[in-house]
Amino acid sequence: MAESDKTSIGIDFGGTSVKLGVCRGDELLVTDEPIPTTQFHGPAALIGEMAARVAKLRATYPAICAIGVGVPGLVDFDHGFVHELTNVPGWKHVPLKAILGEKTGLPVLVENDANAMTYAEFRHGAARGLKNVIGMTLGTGIGGGLVLDGKMFRGSGFVAGEIGQMSIDYNGKPGHYGNLGALEKYTGNQQIAEHAVLRYSEAGIEKDMAECTPKKIADAAQAGDDIARQIWAEVADWLGTAISSIAWLLNPDAFVIGGGVAQAGDLIFNPLKNKVQSMLSTVVWERLQILPARFSNEAGIIGNAALAADAV
Repeated sequence: MAESDKTSIGIDFGGTSVKLGVCRGDELLVTDEPIPTTQFHGPAALIGEMAARVAKLRATYPAICAIGVGVPGLVDFDHGFVHELTNVPGWKHVPLKAILGEKTGLPVLVENDANAMTYAEFRHGAARGLKNVIGMTLGTGIGGGLVLDGKMFRGSGFVAGEIGQMSIDYNGKPGHYGNLGALEKYTGNQQIAEHAVLRYSEAGIEKDMAECTPKKIADAAQAGDDIARQIWAEVADWLGTAISSIAWLLNPDAFVIGGGVAQAGDLIFNPLKNKVQSMLSTVVWERLQILPARFSNEAGIIGNAALAADAV
């Protein structure tokens, strides 16, 4: 059976809900009602509910051959072991692969959520047909994933691709791990809003954080607000600095960028491309693509399902 013909389940585990769907290649056949994580105390009950949902989906799609689960945290990929989910209480040192596999009787693959997004775009999305792809998700933090020579690259501790922790200023803002100038301390949703409040204040315009979300700054820029356009140019400088460093190191075919900040479209992509080009040689730049992600909220389901199907 060709990989594109395999039917698998993708599970996108978020901080507030768990989303399940059945996929055949890039086709999302069906999604189930999200499971609110707050209704379940501890991993055992939530994994039990996930297994029950899988059983229900298999009743309709008996050809399901595997399950892929993406989680927002650090995982031991080889053993399907979740070290910790920082936004979900009680999820520390959980052998998710073993428990869910035993309850469902299906092969289970456990992956980092940004890796799953990257794989979705590599296999079925904006970077389909390319061999070396860097995925970036821009939201509360900055996540990333690496596909090198057609394979997911996870590193020796399975944490490769944490682009948000890269330094763009060795004298800059402290990161979560003491890493000065960490990218996500400049380009996360909250950080962009804080920066926008400051920029408007410097111009004598008082705005609060709720008025300076990335979406509202994008709307203002589209309406001709020069301060908003300057804010996006600065965000592009920060992102471009990190992307250029990665491009020099890995020389990829493409960067695929998704998440809320990427929804600003040309406001971010045009200055970002100019910034990156200005920091690279022609040899590196001429074949490099910087692409918006094809998939949005369904990226986790599709990516995890594809990873599981390809592993069977």
